[in-house]
Amino acid sequence: MSRLAASAALCAALAAPGLAAAGLPDAIASSKTLTFCSALSQPPLEFVDENQTPVGADIELGDELAKRLDLKTKWINIPFSGLIPALQAGQCDAILSQLFIKAPRLEVIDQVPYAWSQEILAFKKGSPVVDDPVEMSGKKVASVTGTTATVLLEQANEKLKAEGKAPITIVEFPTGTAAFQQLMIGQVDAYGASFEIGQYYDQHNPGEIVTGSKPFYKILTGIGVRKDEKGLSKALEEQFALMMKDGSYAAIYKKWGIESDMLDAPMPTQPAN
Repeated sequence: MSRLAASAALCAALAAPGLAAAGLPDAIASSKTLTFCSALSQPPLEFVDENQTPVGADIELGDELAKRLDLKTKWINIPFSGLIPALQAGQCDAILSQLFIKAPRLEVIDQVPYAWSQEILAFKKGSPVVDDPVEMSGKKVASVTGTTATVLLEQANEKLKAEGKAPITIVEFPTGTAAFQQLMIGQVDAYGASFEIGQYYDQHNPGEIVTGSKPFYKILTGIGVRKDEKGLSKALEEQFALMMKDGSYAAIYKKWGIESDMLDAPMPTQPAN
């Protein structure tokens, strides 16, 4: 089946009222609450405002998905490296936190695709700017523990080692906020982050940071769900397809200035079952 045909099938499956809510886990159905784990230090996707209230594009997406399932939302702040263990331990029903869809993750959880994500290097204004991590040979680069940025920096070090060049000193932090702070006070030379986070800090700290001229990595992002909760994955997949159809998905992404990350059409849960 083509992607367009699969997308049409997803939307057509929703003709009967209340169909998406069928098959939800008993705990969710009884509590009427959908609990998300999220690393709330990744603006503009998920972070907290001055009142410590979760805000951001992923937060609005999760709230809208829950609303369409006649559910409330609860957000639990978990360090990024602890998101999948927390989901597996039953601390939440799903992960919504710019979790890239990668083969090792799909071995332990399912993921419902909802956006693209990209990686960049962010620099303090006045520092030399590069696009490729291998050009940071001999420099200190901050990253968040457990993120793809860390893996990409490690891969760059393998290339540097093979070329006999000085490695990057990778300085890991538990949150993006901490990594950004270290960049601003000059303790690191760059911060390996998602394009979305780098763009947000650039816009909200004008004249203080700059990014490389282009992202160096692009990958699908998905909502993480336990493998034994197929009903939840299906419900989220179907409601997301409707959000794409009625424009509410686009409205959220345009509001937060990340419309370049939007999917063109709904995609099935991965891995395919």
